[in-house]
Amino acid sequence: QHDPNHQRRIKMTRVIKVSSMAIAVLLAGLLLLVSLNWQKSVQLYHTITLFDEDKIVSNFSNMGDIIPTVTIEKSGQPHQFGQTPQALPATYQYKGEDKSLQEFLTRSSTTALLVLKGNDITFEDYYQGTGEQDQRISWSMAKSFLSALFGIAIEEGHIKNINELVTDYVPELKGSGYDGVTIKNVLQMSSGVAFNEDYQDFNSDINRMGRLLALGGSFDEFAASLVNEREQGTFLHYVSIDTHVIGMVLRNATGRSVADYFNEKLWSKLGTEQDTYYITDSTGEPMVLGGLNMLTRDYAKFGKLYLDNGRWNDQQIVPLNWVKDSVTPDAAHLMPGKRDSSDMEMGYGYQWWLPVNADEEFMAVGIYDQYIYVNKKANVVIVKNSANLDFTKNNYESFQESAQAFRAIAAAL
Repeated sequence: QHDPNHQRRIKMTRVIKVSSMAIAVLLAGLLLLVSLNWQKSVQLYHTITLFDEDKIVSNFSNMGDIIPTVTIEKSGQPHQFGQTPQALPATYQYKGEDKSLQEFLTRSSTTALLVLKGNDITFEDYYQGTGEQDQRISWSMAKSFLSALFGIAIEEGHIKNINELVTDYVPELKGSGYDGVTIKNVLQMSSGVAFNEDYQDFNSDINRMGRLLALGGSFDEFAASLVNEREQGTFLHYVSIDTHVIGMVLRNATGRSVADYFNEKLWSKLGTEQDTYYITDSTGEPMVLGGLNMLTRDYAKFGKLYLDNGRWNDQQIVPLNWVKDSVTPDAAHLMPGKRDSSDMEMGYGYQWWLPVNADEEFMAVGIYDQYIYVNKKANVVIVKNSANLDFTKNNYESFQESAQAFRAIAAAL
C-alpha cells in the first residue's frame, strides 16, 4: 500500500478508463454525424437521380424508399369496382391526324392505365415492369385532393369564404409575397407570387424546393421567403408552392394536421384498397402540392367521387357547390384556349385543369404525365400514371394530346 508505483498504476488505470469513455462518446458522436450526413447524402443522391432514365420508373413506384413519409392507413371495407373488359380504340385524332393509341402509351412512358365507365373497369393494365400493387407518385394530382379537403373545411365553417386573405389564417406569411393575397387567387394559381417552375433549370424555385426536400428544411419557411411579381388575380402562373400555402391555411383553420384531416374527411370514406402516404419535409409536414402515393385504382376512386358530384355511397363527401366551382373557371385569364395572360392553353379552376374545348371534362394533372381525367357526359374516369421525360417539351403539349387520347377512349365506350 506504500508502493509509489502501485499508486501510479491506479491513477493511470483511472485515466485510461476516463479516456476510453471519452473516446467512446466521441466515436458515438462521430458515427451519429456520419449516419446523419450519410442519410442526407443518400437523399440528395436520390433527388438528383430521381428522374434519370434508368431509374425514373422504379423511383415513381417506390418514393417511400427515397424520402421521409407519413402514412395514412386504409380503413373499412375496400370498394371493388365491377369488371366489363373492352378493348381500347386503335386510334385517336390529334391536330387533324390519326394517331396510334398504343404508340402514344409507349411514347409517353405509361406505367398504368385504368378506364372506368360508371362503376365498371373496362380496361386496366400495367407496364414497364410495374404492377397493380405499386403505390405510384401523384405529383401535382395531389393538388386536386387538397382542394377537396379545402371545400370540406369551408362547409364545416372552419374557413369563412375564399375571398379572405391567406394572412388572416397564416400571419407568419405577412411581409412575404402572399401578404394581402386572397385565398381564391392562391387556389386559382393567380397569386402574383414570383416562382420559377422550370424543371430544366438547376437554380429554379421548384428545383431549390427539391433540394430542400433532400437536405432538410421547411416548406413553410420556403413559402415565407417568396416575393410578389405582379398584380394578383390577373395572370395564370403555375406556382406549386401556392398549394402548400393553401395547406397552411387548412392546418391553421382546422387546428388539425393535413394527414389527420385527410384521413377523417376523405381517405376513410372512399373504400380504398391500400394505405396512401405523403412525402414530407424534414419537419414532418406533408408535401400537399405533389407528394401523395397510392394505387392506381385508388386514384380512380377519387375521380369517381368527382364524377358523381362529390357523393360516395349515397353520402355527400365533398360539397356539391364546391365540386362545381372547382372545375368552372370564372375569369378570362383562367379560361381554356389561347390567351395573352398565360403561356398555357389549359384552363384552371380550384386546383383542377380543363382541356381546350372542355365539355363537362376536367383533369387532375401531375408532372411527367400523371392524370385523373373525368368526363361527366360519358360517365368515364381515366387514370394514367407515367414516367414521361418529354412531358415539359413543346410548352407542355402532352396536356392536350393526352386529353384527345382520353376523349377517344371515352367515346369508344
